[in-house]
Amino acid sequence: MKMMISKKNEVYLILSDLSPSENSELSDFFTFEVPNARFMPMYRNRMWDGKIRLFSPATGEIYVGLLPYIKEFCTRSNIKYKLEKGVEDGRDVVREVVRGFVKSLKPKSKGKSLKIRDYQIDAVHTAISRNRSLLVSPTASGKSLIIYFLVRYYQMAEHKTLILVPTTSLVEQMYTDFQDYGWSSGTYCQKIYQGYDRRVTKDVVISTWQSVYKMPKKYFEQFGCVIGDEAHLFKAKSLTSIMTKLHQCKYRFGFTGTLDDTETHRLVLEGLFGSVDNVVTTKELMDKKTLANLKINCIVLKHPQIKEKMTYPEELQYIVGNEKRNKFICDLLVNISFLQLGNTLCLFQLVEKHGKILYDKVKENDNVDANVFFVYGATDARERENIREIVDREKNSITIASYGTFSTGINIRNINNIVLASPSKSKIRVLQSIGRGLRRSLRKDSVLVFDIADDISYKERRNFTFTHFTERLNIYNEQQFDYNISKVKLK
Repeated sequence: MKMMISKKNEVYLILSDLSPSENSELSDFFTFEVPNARFMPMYRNRMWDGKIRLFSPATGEIYVGLLPYIKEFCTRSNIKYKLEKGVEDGRDVVREVVRGFVKSLKPKSKGKSLKIRDYQIDAVHTAISRNRSLLVSPTASGKSLIIYFLVRYYQMAEHKTLILVPTTSLVEQMYTDFQDYGWSSGTYCQKIYQGYDRRVTKDVVISTWQSVYKMPKKYFEQFGCVIGDEAHLFKAKSLTSIMTKLHQCKYRFGFTGTLDDTETHRLVLEGLFGSVDNVVTTKELMDKKTLANLKINCIVLKHPQIKEKMTYPEELQYIVGNEKRNKFICDLLVNISFLQLGNTLCLFQLVEKHGKILYDKVKENDNVDANVFFVYGATDARERENIREIVDREKNSITIASYGTFSTGINIRNINNIVLASPSKSKIRVLQSIGRGLRRSLRKDSVLVFDIADDISYKERRNFTFTHFTERLNIYNEQQFDYNISKVKLK
Protein backbone atom coordinates (compact mmCIF):
# COMPACT_ATOMS: atom_id res chain seq x y z
CA MET A 1 0.00 0.00 0.00
CA LYS A 2 1.21 3.50 -0.86
CA MET A 3 0.60 6.62 1.18
CA MET A 4 -1.62 8.95 -0.86
CA ILE A 5 -0.74 12.66 -0.81
CA SER A 6 -3.60 14.85 -2.03
CA LYS A 7 -4.41 18.53 -1.82
CA LYS A 8 -7.35 19.66 0.31
CA ASN A 9 -6.89 23.34 -0.57
CA GLU A 10 -4.07 25.88 -0.83
CA VAL A 11 -3.32 25.53 2.90
CA TYR A 12 -3.45 21.79 3.63
CA LEU A 13 -2.42 18.51 2.12
CA ILE A 14 -4.22 15.31 3.14
CA LEU A 15 -2.10 12.22 3.87
CA SER A 16 -4.14 9.04 3.65
CA ASP A 17 -3.75 5.24 3.41
CA LEU A 18 -1.34 5.20 6.36
CA SER A 19 -0.99 2.28 8.76
CA PRO A 20 -1.47 3.12 12.48
CA SER A 21 2.29 2.84 13.07
CA GLU A 22 3.09 5.10 10.09
CA ASN A 23 0.52 7.61 11.33
CA SER A 24 2.20 7.66 14.73
CA GLU A 25 5.71 7.95 13.27
CA LEU A 26 4.67 10.83 11.04
CA SER A 27 3.07 12.61 13.98
CA ASP A 28 6.28 12.26 16.00
CA PHE A 29 8.37 13.49 13.04
CA PHE A 30 6.35 16.71 12.83
CA THR A 31 6.06 17.40 16.57
CA PHE A 32 8.39 19.98 18.10
CA GLU A 33 8.95 21.50 21.51
CA VAL A 34 8.55 25.26 21.53
CA PRO A 35 11.66 27.01 22.94
CA ASN A 36 10.99 28.58 26.35
CA ALA A 37 7.47 27.13 26.44
CA ARG A 38 7.85 26.48 30.16
CA PHE A 39 7.72 30.25 30.78
CA MET A 40 4.40 30.68 28.95
CA PRO A 41 1.13 31.00 30.95
CA MET A 42 -0.70 28.21 29.07
CA TYR A 43 2.13 25.79 29.85
CA ARG A 44 2.32 26.87 33.47
CA ASN A 45 -1.44 26.47 33.84
CA ARG A 46 -1.17 22.96 32.33
CA MET A 47 -3.41 23.87 29.40
CA TRP A 48 -0.70 23.05 26.84
CA ASP A 49 2.26 20.64 26.78
CA GLY A 50 4.63 23.12 25.11
CA LYS A 51 4.66 21.35 21.74
CA ILE A 52 3.59 22.26 18.23
CA ARG A 53 2.15 19.48 16.05
CA LEU A 54 2.28 20.18 12.34
CA PHE A 55 0.53 16.94 11.34
CA SER A 56 -2.93 15.90 12.53
CA PRO A 57 -3.27 12.08 12.72
CA ALA A 58 -7.04 12.49 13.11
CA THR A 59 -7.60 14.40 9.85
CA GLY A 60 -4.38 13.67 7.94
CA GLU A 61 -3.91 17.42 7.43
CA ILE A 62 -0.48 19.03 7.10
CA TYR A 63 0.64 22.34 5.57
CA VAL A 64 1.19 22.29 1.79
CA GLY A 65 4.60 23.91 2.13
CA LEU A 66 5.93 20.92 4.07
CA LEU A 67 5.79 18.56 1.09
CA PRO A 68 9.62 18.33 0.78
CA TYR A 69 9.81 17.21 4.43
CA ILE A 70 7.06 14.64 3.90
CA LYS A 71 9.08 13.16 1.02
CA GLU A 72 12.17 13.16 3.25
CA PHE A 73 10.26 11.30 5.97
CA CYS A 74 9.01 8.70 3.47
CA THR A 75 12.51 8.12 2.10
CA ARG A 76 13.96 7.82 5.60
CA SER A 77 11.20 5.44 6.74
CA ASN A 78 11.09 3.43 3.49
CA ILE A 79 7.45 4.37 2.89
CA LYS A 80 6.13 4.42 -0.67
CA TYR A 81 3.89 7.33 -1.62
CA LYS A 82 1.81 8.60 -4.52
CA LEU A 83 1.20 12.25 -5.37
CA GLU A 84 -2.27 13.15 -6.56
CA LYS A 85 -2.36 15.43 -9.61
CA GLY A 86 -2.02 19.09 -8.66
CA VAL A 87 -0.05 18.55 -5.45
CA GLU A 88 3.15 19.77 -7.12
CA ASP A 89 1.99 22.78 -9.09
CA GLY A 90 5.16 24.67 -9.92
CA ARG A 91 5.79 25.65 -13.52
CA ASP A 92 8.63 26.26 -15.93
CA VAL A 93 9.28 29.97 -16.33
CA VAL A 94 12.07 31.26 -18.55
CA ARG A 95 14.38 33.54 -16.56
CA GLU A 96 14.92 35.89 -19.51
CA VAL A 97 11.16 36.42 -19.75
CA VAL A 98 11.10 37.40 -16.06
CA ARG A 99 14.11 39.66 -16.62
CA GLY A 100 12.36 41.35 -19.53
CA PHE A 101 9.19 41.91 -17.49
CA VAL A 102 11.12 43.36 -14.54
CA LYS A 103 13.16 45.66 -16.78
CA SER A 104 10.01 46.85 -18.57
CA LEU A 105 8.68 48.33 -15.30
CA LYS A 106 11.59 50.82 -15.25
CA PRO A 107 11.51 51.38 -11.48
CA LYS A 108 12.78 54.66 -10.10
CA SER A 109 13.79 56.12 -6.76
CA LYS A 110 13.49 59.84 -6.15
CA GLY A 111 13.10 60.32 -9.90
CA LYS A 112 16.24 58.39 -10.87
CA SER A 113 16.33 54.96 -12.53
CA LEU A 114 17.02 52.11 -10.12
CA LYS A 115 19.68 49.52 -10.83
CA ILE A 116 18.04 46.07 -10.87
CA ARG A 117 20.40 43.43 -9.48
CA ASP A 118 20.70 39.85 -10.71
CA TYR A 119 19.73 38.37 -7.33
CA GLN A 120 16.49 40.40 -7.40
CA ILE A 121 15.62 38.96 -10.82
CA ASP A 122 16.51 35.47 -9.52
CA ALA A 123 14.22 35.97 -6.50
CA VAL A 124 11.28 36.99 -8.69
CA HIS A 125 11.98 34.08 -11.06
CA THR A 126 12.09 31.57 -8.17
CA ALA A 127 8.87 32.91 -6.66
CA ILE A 128 6.90 32.87 -9.92
CA SER A 129 8.21 29.39 -10.83
CA ARG A 130 7.24 27.83 -7.50
CA ASN A 131 3.99 29.74 -6.88
CA ARG A 132 5.00 29.91 -3.22
CA SER A 133 8.27 30.67 -1.48
CA LEU A 134 9.84 31.95 1.74
CA LEU A 135 12.45 34.45 0.59
CA VAL A 136 15.24 35.39 3.02
CA SER A 137 16.49 38.76 1.87
CA PRO A 138 18.59 40.83 4.30
CA THR A 139 18.02 44.47 5.11
CA ALA A 140 18.92 46.89 2.29
CA SER A 141 18.92 44.13 -0.33
CA GLY A 142 15.97 45.75 -2.11
CA LYS A 143 13.28 43.53 -0.59
CA SER A 144 10.47 46.04 -1.19
CA LEU A 145 11.50 46.25 -4.86
CA ILE A 146 11.23 42.46 -5.21
CA ILE A 147 7.78 42.65 -3.60
CA TYR A 148 6.85 45.42 -6.04
CA PHE A 149 7.84 43.28 -9.04
CA LEU A 150 5.68 40.40 -7.76
CA VAL A 151 2.75 42.73 -7.07
CA ARG A 152 2.91 44.11 -10.61
CA TYR A 153 3.16 40.59 -12.09
CA TYR A 154 0.11 39.24 -10.28
CA GLN A 155 -1.85 42.47 -10.84
CA MET A 156 -1.15 42.03 -14.56
CA ALA A 157 -2.48 38.46 -14.20
CA GLU A 158 -5.67 39.96 -12.66
CA HIS A 159 -5.16 38.65 -9.15
CA LYS A 160 -5.94 40.80 -6.13
CA THR A 161 -2.94 40.88 -3.78
CA LEU A 162 -2.97 41.14 0.02
CA ILE A 163 0.27 42.44 1.54
CA LEU A 164 0.54 41.85 5.29
CA VAL A 165 2.97 43.89 7.40
CA PRO A 166 3.41 44.08 11.20
CA THR A 167 3.17 47.86 11.74
CA THR A 168 1.32 50.90 10.47
CA SER A 169 4.68 52.50 9.66
CA LEU A 170 5.40 49.71 7.19
CA VAL A 171 1.97 50.15 5.57
CA GLU A 172 2.78 53.80 4.92
CA GLN A 173 6.35 53.04 3.83
CA MET A 174 5.38 50.36 1.30
CA TYR A 175 2.59 52.52 -0.14
CA THR A 176 5.12 55.36 -0.54
CA ASP A 177 7.79 53.04 -1.98
CA PHE A 178 5.44 51.81 -4.72
CA GLN A 179 4.64 55.41 -5.61
CA ASP A 180 8.35 56.25 -5.68
CA TYR A 181 9.04 53.31 -8.02
CA GLY A 182 6.82 54.98 -10.58
CA TRP A 183 3.43 53.34 -9.99
CA SER A 184 0.22 55.13 -9.05
CA SER A 185 -0.35 53.85 -5.52
CA GLY A 186 -3.49 55.97 -5.25
CA THR A 187 -5.01 54.23 -8.27
CA TYR A 188 -4.08 50.62 -7.55
CA CYS A 189 -3.36 50.33 -3.81
CA GLN A 190 -5.26 50.88 -0.59
CA LYS A 191 -4.10 51.02 3.01
CA ILE A 192 -5.86 49.20 5.83
CA TYR A 193 -5.23 49.90 9.48
CA GLN A 194 -7.08 51.72 12.24
CA GLY A 195 -9.19 54.46 10.72
CA TYR A 196 -9.28 52.97 7.21
CA ASP A 197 -12.18 51.09 5.60
CA ARG A 198 -11.56 47.34 5.33
CA ARG A 199 -13.73 46.94 2.25
CA VAL A 200 -11.51 46.02 -0.71
CA THR A 201 -11.82 48.51 -3.56
CA LYS A 202 -8.35 48.33 -5.17
CA ASP A 203 -6.15 45.66 -6.75
CA VAL A 204 -3.57 45.71 -3.96
CA VAL A 205 -4.30 45.87 -0.23
CA ILE A 206 -1.47 46.82 2.16
CA SER A 207 -2.59 46.03 5.69
CA THR A 208 -1.36 45.34 9.18
CA TRP A 209 -2.28 41.80 10.17
CA GLN A 210 -4.01 43.16 13.28
CA SER A 211 -6.54 44.99 11.08
CA VAL A 212 -7.87 41.97 9.20
CA TYR A 213 -7.25 38.80 11.23
CA LYS A 214 -10.79 38.78 12.63
CA MET A 215 -12.36 39.02 9.19
CA PRO A 216 -14.34 35.92 8.07
CA LYS A 217 -12.94 33.34 5.65
CA LYS A 218 -15.20 34.70 2.89
CA TYR A 219 -13.37 38.04 3.03
CA PHE A 220 -10.07 36.40 2.08
CA GLU A 221 -11.48 34.45 -0.87
CA GLN A 222 -11.11 37.52 -3.12
CA PHE A 223 -7.30 37.41 -2.95
CA GLY A 224 -5.29 35.36 -5.43
CA CYS A 225 -1.89 36.35 -4.01
CA VAL A 226 -0.66 37.00 -0.47
CA ILE A 227 2.69 38.51 0.48
CA GLY A 228 3.85 38.46 4.09
CA ASP A 229 6.55 41.04 4.79
CA GLU A 230 8.71 40.48 7.90
CA ALA A 231 7.41 36.89 7.81
CA HIS A 232 9.44 35.86 10.86
CA LEU A 233 6.58 37.37 12.89
CA PHE A 234 4.03 34.99 11.33
CA LYS A 235 4.28 32.38 14.07
CA ALA A 236 1.70 34.31 16.12
CA LYS A 237 -1.65 32.53 16.26
CA SER A 238 -3.61 35.42 14.73
CA LEU A 239 -1.22 35.59 11.78
CA THR A 240 -1.40 31.87 11.06
CA SER A 241 -5.18 32.15 11.23
CA ILE A 242 -5.09 34.65 8.36
CA MET A 243 -2.92 32.32 6.29
CA THR A 244 -5.26 29.38 6.88
CA LYS A 245 -8.31 31.50 5.99
CA LEU A 246 -6.63 32.17 2.63
CA HIS A 247 -7.59 28.64 1.62
CA GLN A 248 -8.13 29.53 -2.06
CA CYS A 249 -5.06 31.76 -2.39
CA LYS A 250 -2.58 29.93 -4.63
CA TYR A 251 0.31 32.40 -4.76
CA ARG A 252 2.03 32.83 -1.38
CA PHE A 253 5.28 34.61 -0.67
CA GLY A 254 6.91 35.34 2.65
CA PHE A 255 9.79 37.80 3.04
CA THR A 256 12.14 38.20 5.95
CA GLY A 257 15.61 39.54 6.63
CA THR A 258 16.49 36.59 8.82
CA LEU A 259 15.07 33.47 10.43
CA ASP A 260 15.78 32.44 13.99
CA ASP A 261 17.55 29.15 14.61
CA THR A 262 14.61 27.12 15.93
CA GLU A 263 13.37 24.32 13.71
CA THR A 264 9.75 24.93 14.70
CA HIS A 265 9.88 28.55 13.58
CA ARG A 266 11.26 27.69 10.16
CA LEU A 267 8.89 24.76 9.52
CA VAL A 268 5.76 26.75 10.42
CA LEU A 269 6.80 29.49 7.99
CA GLU A 270 7.72 27.03 5.24
CA GLY A 271 4.42 25.27 5.78
CA LEU A 272 2.49 28.52 5.31
CA PHE A 273 4.55 30.03 2.48
CA GLY A 274 6.79 27.41 0.89
CA SER A 275 10.44 26.35 0.80
CA VAL A 276 13.18 28.75 1.86
CA ASP A 277 15.15 30.58 -0.81
CA ASN A 278 18.16 32.58 0.38
CA VAL A 279 18.20 35.56 -1.96
CA VAL A 280 21.60 36.96 -0.94
CA THR A 281 23.63 37.36 2.28
CA THR A 282 24.61 40.51 4.14
CA LYS A 283 28.29 39.60 3.77
CA GLU A 284 27.93 39.26 -0.03
CA LEU A 285 26.29 42.68 -0.22
CA MET A 286 29.02 44.24 1.92
CA ASP A 287 31.75 42.67 -0.22
CA LYS A 288 30.10 44.11 -3.35
CA LYS A 289 29.84 47.55 -1.67
CA THR A 290 26.06 47.41 -2.02
CA LEU A 291 25.73 47.83 1.76
CA ALA A 292 27.52 50.22 4.08
CA ASN A 293 30.67 49.04 5.84
CA LEU A 294 29.84 47.85 9.34
CA LYS A 295 31.88 48.28 12.49
CA ILE A 296 30.56 47.16 15.89
CA ASN A 297 31.96 48.64 19.10
CA CYS A 298 30.98 46.39 22.00
CA ILE A 299 31.14 48.32 25.26
CA VAL A 300 31.01 46.20 28.41
CA LEU A 301 29.95 48.26 31.41
CA LYS A 302 31.46 46.87 34.59
CA HIS A 303 29.00 47.44 37.45
CA PRO A 304 29.91 47.51 41.15
CA GLN A 305 29.82 44.14 42.89
CA ILE A 306 26.25 43.24 43.87
CA LYS A 307 25.41 41.69 47.21
CA GLU A 308 23.08 38.96 45.98
CA LYS A 309 22.17 37.23 42.76
CA MET A 310 19.26 38.73 40.77
CA THR A 311 16.59 37.03 38.71
CA TYR A 312 16.36 38.10 35.05
CA PRO A 313 13.39 40.50 35.62
CA GLU A 314 15.22 42.04 38.60
CA GLU A 315 18.37 42.42 36.52
CA LEU A 316 16.48 44.10 33.69
CA GLN A 317 14.83 46.57 36.07
CA TYR A 318 18.21 47.27 37.67
CA ILE A 319 19.81 47.98 34.28
CA VAL A 320 17.16 50.29 32.83
CA GLY A 321 16.84 52.19 36.09
CA ASN A 322 20.58 52.54 36.68
CA GLU A 323 21.30 56.27 36.69
CA LYS A 324 25.02 55.88 35.89
CA ARG A 325 24.29 53.57 32.97
CA ASN A 326 21.65 55.92 31.57
CA LYS A 327 24.04 58.86 31.95
CA PHE A 328 26.72 56.91 30.05
CA ILE A 329 24.33 56.21 27.15
CA CYS A 330 23.11 59.83 27.06
CA ASP A 331 26.69 61.15 27.12
CA LEU A 332 27.51 58.78 24.25
CA LEU A 333 24.56 60.08 22.18
CA VAL A 334 25.43 63.71 22.93
CA ASN A 335 29.13 63.21 22.08
CA ILE A 336 28.28 61.55 18.76
CA SER A 337 26.08 64.53 17.96
CA PHE A 338 28.68 67.07 19.18
CA LEU A 339 31.35 65.51 16.95
CA GLN A 340 28.97 65.75 13.95
CA LEU A 341 29.21 62.02 13.23
CA GLY A 342 25.81 61.92 11.52
CA ASN A 343 22.33 60.63 12.39
CA THR A 344 22.04 58.32 15.38
CA LEU A 345 19.38 55.73 16.20
CA CYS A 346 19.17 54.58 19.83
CA LEU A 347 17.01 51.48 20.39
CA PHE A 348 15.41 50.59 23.72
CA GLN A 349 12.95 48.00 25.03
CA LEU A 350 10.88 49.56 27.86
CA VAL A 351 9.14 52.84 27.07
CA GLU A 352 8.38 54.57 30.39
CA LYS A 353 11.13 52.92 32.42
CA HIS A 354 13.91 53.48 29.92
CA GLY A 355 13.16 55.16 26.59
CA LYS A 356 11.40 58.19 28.08
CA ILE A 357 14.21 58.64 30.61
CA LEU A 358 16.88 58.59 27.87
CA TYR A 359 14.89 61.00 25.71
CA ASP A 360 14.39 63.51 28.56
CA LYS A 361 18.06 63.37 29.55
CA VAL A 362 19.25 64.01 25.98
CA LYS A 363 16.72 66.80 25.41
CA GLU A 364 17.78 68.52 28.64
CA ASN A 365 21.49 68.38 27.78
CA ASP A 366 22.85 71.84 26.90
CA ASN A 367 25.44 70.38 24.48
CA VAL A 368 22.87 68.91 22.09
CA ASP A 369 22.66 70.86 18.86
CA ALA A 370 20.50 68.46 16.88
CA ASN A 371 16.89 67.43 16.35
CA VAL A 372 15.93 64.79 18.91
CA PHE A 373 13.00 62.45 18.18
CA PHE A 374 11.16 59.95 20.37
CA VAL A 375 9.27 57.07 18.73
CA TYR A 376 7.34 54.26 20.41
CA GLY A 377 4.17 52.22 19.95
CA ALA A 378 1.78 55.09 20.65
CA THR A 379 3.46 57.39 18.11
CA ASP A 380 1.03 58.04 15.24
CA ALA A 381 1.92 56.30 11.95
CA ARG A 382 1.96 59.56 10.01
CA GLU A 383 4.25 61.14 12.62
CA ARG A 384 6.64 58.17 12.36
CA GLU A 385 6.69 58.54 8.58
CA ASN A 386 7.31 62.26 9.04
CA ILE A 387 10.27 61.56 11.33
CA ARG A 388 11.64 59.00 8.88
CA GLU A 389 11.54 61.54 6.04
CA ILE A 390 13.11 64.29 8.18
CA VAL A 391 15.96 62.04 9.36
CA ASP A 392 16.61 60.98 5.76
CA ARG A 393 17.32 64.66 4.97
CA GLU A 394 19.20 65.45 8.19
CA LYS A 395 22.96 65.38 8.76
CA ASN A 396 22.90 65.36 12.56
CA SER A 397 19.94 63.99 14.53
CA ILE A 398 19.16 61.63 17.40
CA THR A 399 16.19 59.24 17.22
CA ILE A 400 15.39 57.35 20.41
CA ALA A 401 13.03 54.56 19.39
CA SER A 402 11.60 51.33 20.75
CA TYR A 403 12.73 48.05 19.22
CA GLY A 404 9.13 47.33 18.27
CA THR A 405 8.78 50.43 16.10
CA PHE A 406 12.20 50.90 14.50
CA SER A 407 14.13 47.63 14.69
CA THR A 408 12.14 46.01 11.87
CA GLY A 409 11.51 47.12 8.32
CA ILE A 410 11.87 50.89 8.63
CA ASN A 411 13.88 52.27 5.73
CA ILE A 412 16.12 55.20 6.73
CA ARG A 413 19.14 55.52 4.47
CA ASN A 414 21.03 58.10 6.48
CA ILE A 415 21.52 56.33 9.80
CA ASN A 416 25.22 56.61 10.60
CA ASN A 417 25.24 55.28 14.17
CA ILE A 418 23.14 52.77 16.10
CA VAL A 419 23.19 52.40 19.89
CA LEU A 420 21.70 49.17 21.25
CA ALA A 421 20.69 50.42 24.69
CA SER A 422 18.70 47.38 25.86
CA PRO A 423 19.94 43.79 26.17
CA SER A 424 18.74 41.18 23.68
CA LYS A 425 19.74 37.68 22.61
CA SER A 426 17.20 37.36 19.78
CA LYS A 427 19.02 36.73 16.51
CA ILE A 428 16.18 38.31 14.55
CA ARG A 429 16.04 41.46 16.70
CA VAL A 430 19.82 41.92 16.68
CA LEU A 431 20.22 41.53 12.91
CA GLN A 432 17.12 43.58 12.11
CA SER A 433 18.32 46.37 14.41
CA ILE A 434 21.78 46.49 12.85
CA GLY A 435 20.14 46.38 9.43
CA ARG A 436 18.61 49.82 10.04
CA GLY A 437 22.02 51.34 9.36
CA LEU A 438 23.29 49.20 6.50
CA ARG A 439 21.74 51.16 3.65
CA ARG A 440 24.15 53.23 1.60
CA SER A 441 23.36 56.76 0.48
CA LEU A 442 25.18 59.52 -1.36
CA ARG A 443 26.29 60.86 2.03
CA LYS A 444 27.02 57.56 3.79
CA ASP A 445 29.14 54.49 3.13
CA SER A 446 29.65 53.15 6.66
CA VAL A 447 27.76 52.59 9.91
CA LEU A 448 28.99 52.36 13.50
CA VAL A 449 27.08 50.20 15.99
CA PHE A 450 27.51 50.53 19.76
CA ASP A 451 26.50 47.35 21.56
CA ILE A 452 26.05 48.15 25.26
CA ALA A 453 26.58 45.12 27.53
CA ASP A 454 26.56 44.82 31.31
CA ASP A 455 28.86 42.86 33.58
CA ILE A 456 26.99 42.45 36.88
CA SER A 457 28.72 39.30 37.97
CA TYR A 458 27.72 37.72 41.26
CA LYS A 459 30.81 35.99 42.68
CA GLU A 460 31.98 33.68 39.88
CA ARG A 461 28.62 33.48 38.11
CA ARG A 462 27.90 35.53 34.99
CA ASN A 463 24.70 37.56 34.98
CA PHE A 464 21.86 36.89 32.52
CA THR A 465 22.34 39.88 30.22
CA PHE A 466 26.08 39.30 29.98
CA THR A 467 25.29 35.78 28.78
CA HIS A 468 22.99 37.39 26.19
CA PHE A 469 25.94 39.52 25.10
CA THR A 470 28.05 36.41 24.47
CA GLU A 471 25.20 35.06 22.34
CA ARG A 472 25.27 38.31 20.32
CA LEU A 473 28.98 37.78 19.78
CA ASN A 474 28.17 34.33 18.38
CA ILE A 475 25.80 36.02 15.92
CA TYR A 476 28.48 38.53 14.89
CA ASN A 477 30.97 35.71 14.34
CA GLU A 478 28.45 33.69 12.34
CA GLN A 479 27.69 36.71 10.12
CA GLN A 480 31.42 37.58 9.84
CA PHE A 481 30.86 41.09 11.22
CA ASP A 482 33.81 43.21 12.30
CA TYR A 483 33.69 44.01 16.02
CA ASN A 484 35.87 44.95 18.96
CA ILE A 485 35.29 44.87 22.72
CA SER A 486 36.15 47.58 25.23
CA LYS A 487 35.44 47.75 28.95
CA VAL A 488 34.23 50.75 30.96
CA LYS A 489 33.97 50.81 34.73
CA LEU A 490 30.81 52.50 36.00
CA LYS A 491 31.60 54.71 38.96
